[in-house]
Amino acid sequence: MYGNFYYGNPTPMYRQRITMQQAQEIALRRVPGEILHVDMDLENGVLVYEVFILTSENRIFEVEILAKSGKIIKIDEENDFD
Repeated sequence: MYGNFYYGNPTPMYRQRITMQQAQEIALRRVPGEILHVDMDLENGVLVYEVFILTSENRIFEVEILAKSGKIIKIDEENDFD
């Protein structure tokens, strides 16, 4: 009876998001440098990629990107070197 539940929409909504590779490309377009680390986090119920970039001036920036749309929501310079 429910065998074709996703027939009209074969991909559940939570799977419709940009890839980690796309998130890295978006971040590097805004902050050129070398990717140090990429993570996906749930912030306020929203999936966000956190991309950490080391610039040529040896500064580290965190770029937060909405996983659903690829929109940059925040760019912060990291000040702690722990």
